[in-house]
Amino acid sequence: MAMAMGGKGGPSSDINMTPMIDVLLVLIIIFMVITPLTPKGLEARVPQPPPPNLPPPPPDQDRTVVVTIEKDKSMKVNQEPILFENLSKRLEDIFKTRAERVCFVKGDPDLEYQDVAKVIDVAKGVGIDQVGLMTKKVEAGE
Repeated sequence: MAMAMGGKGGPSSDINMTPMIDVLLVLIIIFMVITPLTPKGLEARVPQPPPPNLPPPPPDQDRTVVVTIEKDKSMKVNQEPILFENLSKRLEDIFKTRAERVCFVKGDPDLEYQDVAKVIDVAKGVGIDQVGLMTKKVEAGE
């Protein structure tokens, strides 16, 4: 700390900026260390296309579960039509014997997000660990 002792004007008090700058530098360092550790968003899983040289698995061995929501809000689970009221029971039956609890939701682009969110809520309520979202680009393999 410094205080100017002037001969002509008497003592003068000036604000010493050094402690404030020290505190500011410590805060900057703290935030620089903490920032990379904060989560950035939701974890998303995207279905991977099969390798190009392997034939697709038979339909009875395909482990992927896709809930499709059409433009008119009708639903299908793996191309099997289903009512929204029966979706919870159907997903419970499918995942009863599976250790890997992953489901994908594919909604029509013209749907409101709340319609897709309802299906995600049902899937999470059944106990599905991870719910992925499919789009037309993902399906086309782009």
